[in-house]
Amino acid sequence: MRLTFTKMNGAGNDFVMIDNRDLSLSLSKEQIALICDRHRGVGADGLLAAEPAENGADFKFRYYNADGGEAEMCGNGARCFGRYTARLLDAPQDRITFETIAGTLAAEFIGDQVRIAMSDPVGLELNSPATVEGLAAPIHSLNTGVPHAVAFLEDLAAVDVVKIGAAIRYHNHFQPNGTNANFVQVRAADHIAIRTYERGVEGETLACGTGMVACALLHHLLHGTPSPVKVDVAGGETLEIGFTPEADNKFTAVTLTGPADFVFDGEIFL
Repeated sequence: MRLTFTKMNGAGNDFVMIDNRDLSLSLSKEQIALICDRHRGVGADGLLAAEPAENGADFKFRYYNADGGEAEMCGNGARCFGRYTARLLDAPQDRITFETIAGTLAAEFIGDQVRIAMSDPVGLELNSPATVEGLAAPIHSLNTGVPHAVAFLEDLAAVDVVKIGAAIRYHNHFQPNGTNANFVQVRAADHIAIRTYERGVEGETLACGTGMVACALLHHLLHGTPSPVKVDVAGGETLEIGFTPEADNKFTAVTLTGPADFVFDGEIFL
């Protein structure tokens, strides 16, 4: 089978984009993993398929991690998905809506940046009982479309993201589905830097959109910083998280703003 695709990246988080509006494609987990393989395939952190919406949005968003498993959401992927689907339509668009497992989201286009209106976070846990060897900081958790564990550190460069991230990702406290693991260093009151171990990729990635959101919201809860919060990622970009704090440590109007770039169009034989 010859498969047409578009390669995109959002702040270094890279994706293969597939147009499946006619629902003619039914890729297996193994085929998706092959496409995302950096030696034998296109190479990507995940695959995104655009499908027909079921509940009134413009598109349906299907996201698969590099291991071929489907996930609820991806923040950087959502920005790329918005720009990709806008290109699929005949007329220029200022706003695209799409249905995800985590709810219906919207992408707005602001120059060369894309702003995603995220779903409201759930599942907050401050100072969880989970501990791992080599990590002295407390672990907090929040689901911003997918689950995230977050630890604030003094020295971000010194942390072994793969070893400690994997220990958090597979910790019994976060089972049965596991969690993404994020490490944060505060650079200024409104500015943090993060590194992320992504579930499904099973390693460190250059950026994670839902992880940025989780880290920024937890930074607000722990340190009182107002919206917006700037977030530096390992890929070198700085993104912006906006939010409205509500009672009982809840949030509304959560947004993620950052780049979404086309890399190339191509074909792969499966």
